[in-house]
Amino acid sequence: MSRARFVALSIIVDAALVNAGFVVAFLVRFQGSLPAFNFDAYLLLSPLLTLFFIGGAWTYGLYDPERADTAWAVARGVIAAVTVGTLLTAAIAFFGSTRTASFARSTILLAWFLDLAFLIGWRLAFLRFGRLTWPEQRVLVVGTDDASVELAEEMSLRERWGWKVAGLIDTSRDPGRKPAGEMGGFPVLGGVHDVARVAAEKRATRVIVVSPIRLRELVESLVLANEPGVRVDVVPELYEIFIGTVDSVVGDVPLMQITHSTVPPYYVALKRLIDVTGALVVLVVTSPVLLVAACAVAASSGLPVLFVQERVGRQQKLFRMYKLRTMVRDAEADSGPVLAQEDDGRITRVGRLLRRFRIDELPQLVNILKGEMSFVGPRPERRHFVEQLMTTQGYGERFAIKPGVTGLAQVNGTYATTPERKLKYDLIYMYHQNLAMDAQIVAETLRVVLTGRGSR
Repeated sequence: MSRARFVALSIIVDAALVNAGFVVAFLVRFQGSLPAFNFDAYLLLSPLLTLFFIGGAWTYGLYDPERADTAWAVARGVIAAVTVGTLLTAAIAFFGSTRTASFARSTILLAWFLDLAFLIGWRLAFLRFGRLTWPEQRVLVVGTDDASVELAEEMSLRERWGWKVAGLIDTSRDPGRKPAGEMGGFPVLGGVHDVARVAAEKRATRVIVVSPIRLRELVESLVLANEPGVRVDVVPELYEIFIGTVDSVVGDVPLMQITHSTVPPYYVALKRLIDVTGALVVLVVTSPVLLVAACAVAASSGLPVLFVQERVGRQQKLFRMYKLRTMVRDAEADSGPVLAQEDDGRITRVGRLLRRFRIDELPQLVNILKGEMSFVGPRPERRHFVEQLMTTQGYGERFAIKPGVTGLAQVNGTYATTPERKLKYDLIYMYHQNLAMDAQIVAETLRVVLTGRGSR
């Protein structure tokens, strides 16, 4: 059984057994009957009390197999979780409303004993007869000092959970020298310049750098190499702790993840829901502005009103992006693809006003509804410039998510901000994106729109 299936099974079994404990408690208390006056109060509270108990189980590590792997750990976690769930149930029952006050006190106390027996019993049975299969984590430790060897030893003690140390990387030797045999019983597989090759040869799924400040360039190269399935962690020094958060602990050694392959599925789904809802609302609210702006473009420089251009989106797929036309017709007929410049003579007077307040970008709401763009993300660029910028280290990373109408680079920079600086903002957003950051970027965008800052 996989870890994910174990967690799902645990939640289902816990929910069933917790409620079974209450039902049996009623049957014992009322000599085999379930009086409606008392039992209805339980039925009313059963969804809530189930959440109480599952929340307690999660809090005390019962859904983390690494923490609940002994009889004592199981018993300790269950006692704490059931006690918390019982106290919360009693509090809600007697202080909630008149409909729940009939929940018999003796039944709740009896259910505490039964739930302890049921939850401890099934978990001990699973420890005895069940089997978990762990995804193998083949680890390459970058470092050969005492701290590196200690970390490798801690991982070796966790082989039952899928950890396997492939070897160490010597950070002190020069390129071309032969590996130094072994260190602390672990093979030394090469130097820092051999990391990518060794990781591929040993099929490493995780690279842990023990001295991140000294090896900053190595960390950057590992992160930007974008090797599929390889996670990069560092053992943080004070500097990294000040600017980041610890993601996991091996023994007593903290680890900070540098690579983040995906965002939680709930965030992707929720962001899409917000995008669609927001785009529909904004499109309706701004439709009079769009109509006036379209008429102004047509009156000042003729048709077409819309400017349709091919852009590069997520996974480098091409799509047609819509904007209100702000330049003269066929603006690039003679020059070919060029970026807008300060005081660009191709921009019309109406177009300059539309750009100042970002009105020209409102038609991109259609791209959002089509799923080609999001409200927040890296700015979509033309294929011509993408091909030029792909030589910039890390530039290909920005295509892992949908492009956005606005983004961290747009609100912190201007049209003249260099691509390298914009890329840093894009990567900051990619690796740290969340709904709070999205809301902050949208709020800052509104301020930029209202002030016209950064326009050209």
